[in-house]
Amino acid sequence: MENELIEQRKEKIKELRDLGVDLFPNDFKPLHESGAVLSSYGNLSEEELKNLSQEFSFAGRVIALRDFGKSVFFHIMDRTGKIQGYIRRDVVGDENLKFFKRLIDIGDFIGIRGDLFKTKTGELTVNVKDFKLLTKTMRPLPEKWHGLKDVETRFRQRYLDLISNPEVREVFLKRTKVIKLIRQFLDERGFIEVETPILHPIAGGAAAKPFKTYHNALDMELFLRIAPELYLKRLVVGGIERVYEIGRNFRNEGISTQHNPEFTMLELYQSYATYEDLMDLIEELICLITQNVLGMLEFTYQNANINMMRPWKRINIIESLKSALGEEILNNDEALFKKATSFGIDHRRIRGKAIIEIFERLIGLEIVNPTFVFGFPLDVSPLARKNSSNPAIADRFELYIAGREVANAFSELNDPIDQKERFLNQLDLKSKGEEEVHEMDEDFISALEYGMPPTAGAGVGIDRLVMLLTNSPSIREVIFFPHLRPE
Repeated sequence: MENELIEQRKEKIKELRDLGVDLFPNDFKPLHESGAVLSSYGNLSEEELKNLSQEFSFAGRVIALRDFGKSVFFHIMDRTGKIQGYIRRDVVGDENLKFFKRLIDIGDFIGIRGDLFKTKTGELTVNVKDFKLLTKTMRPLPEKWHGLKDVETRFRQRYLDLISNPEVREVFLKRTKVIKLIRQFLDERGFIEVETPILHPIAGGAAAKPFKTYHNALDMELFLRIAPELYLKRLVVGGIERVYEIGRNFRNEGISTQHNPEFTMLELYQSYATYEDLMDLIEELICLITQNVLGMLEFTYQNANINMMRPWKRINIIESLKSALGEEILNNDEALFKKATSFGIDHRRIRGKAIIEIFERLIGLEIVNPTFVFGFPLDVSPLARKNSSNPAIADRFELYIAGREVANAFSELNDPIDQKERFLNQLDLKSKGEEEVHEMDEDFISALEYGMPPTAGAGVGIDRLVMLLTNSPSIREVIFFPHLRPE
């Protein structure tokens, strides 16, 4: 059926070309947008509309057509919404009406000019005096395109999703607003936005599998960045005491409702601050974003009631697990590893890994309201500063909301000798089969040897934050073009 419709469109294209019609002109300049006109004139009476001397012009995609013989009602959609048009034979002439009815299809782009009136049902409508074809489409919109629901089609052909589902556009407008608010918030506090390399000679800054590539001219293997952390900290060494980057990271890992191989992170660093200072900063930032995007601090996400009112709860991982597991398990590595194995955790006999992943399953998934989780074991925090009171743990936290991690932060390790030992320990874990470890970065060690001031840093998952604020169940709903398996 679709092939038949495409053939019909091709016939119309041939007919238009035979008539000398330019199918793709670029000389129509719309002076008005549907959203603004509906807002400004939608409440005027018919009499008030008649007294307007102004002519209006719009351009957009035809999304509906209703043929009444001597006239046609239609809707066009622009970036701000849709408006109804009305073409009558006694206004545009018999030939123009025939042209419109025979050769204009749903999906085509047209420009229209005319005055405003209201139909019997009270809908603001353009009484079209003239029109122009701006783009003739070859493919018809899918059957039942309005309110397109097929997930595969929506994600593979996002353009059809945006045409069919106006609420999708709103999701991405909110995403843009979130990023603007982040920049405004940090810029006002003296942070400098920077760009650091995407191609790294060493995959560092996080424990994750990288994507590999190769640079021919330099004759060297490179990695798409898994995190910008080590480059941003080099800038702190260089004297940029408050720095941030918003950009893509790439991790060669599984795809799920919460994971996409490329994703957007905010990463920031502040000198002379601690991880506790960043709890306050991130709490303030996310509350400001939530208030501006939603107009409130209490909302529903996937049937869960979220309350973002400050102050946010803070819990210790070890203390939480003592209640859930008992001290006898936490104090006995063999018992701990056995418990982790019972949850299906591949702990590799790494105590910190067992603790963190048990916490995620037993407690993290049940957290609803924003909660700062701290007390992370040092062996899973190789870039974080040791806690002064308890050197077995790191000055680090993760922020959980609605059962998932949204942010990760710590007081940064700035002792080059300690950092080198931690990297060596990571390599030892790699030799024992642990794949996701931090690689040794000698240049970064050299940078630390020049001296980095006491600093705290944080990463915030922008995709997950947008999911939360748009009630989106999957990360693929908030990324324009998510990665999918081949058809």
